[in-house]
Amino acid sequence: MPQSPDVSHTTLVRARIGCAAQVQTCLNQLIEPTLQTPGCLHFALQHSHSDPLLWHVAGYWQDEPSMQAYFHSPVMQVYSELVHEQVVDHLDFQTFSDVACAGLRQRTG
Repeated sequence: MPQSPDVSHTTLVRARIGCAAQVQTCLNQLIEPTLQTPGCLHFALQHSHSDPLLWHVAGYWQDEPSMQAYFHSPVMQVYSELVHEQVVDHLDFQTFSDVACAGLRQRTG
């Protein structure tokens, strides 16, 4: 049976002015549970160097069912909390599938 392509999700989170610390605290809650989720290949939470109100959240999954299971897990409540607490101006959530993947290859000879 062919293996499903790797899939990923990415979210750009923009905090409201004065709410950056609260947003950072909420997003930090995603790290450990996500990394322990079956099928998670990589998870990253990044804070912008040039914009103190902007975070990038990215997860890479072994297959679509693993990613979908994560989306339906309690850990995703963090995003609802951010919206409910009105501490974010913008959430841009996207999912992706690999079309082509090129890695570094060691040349021999």
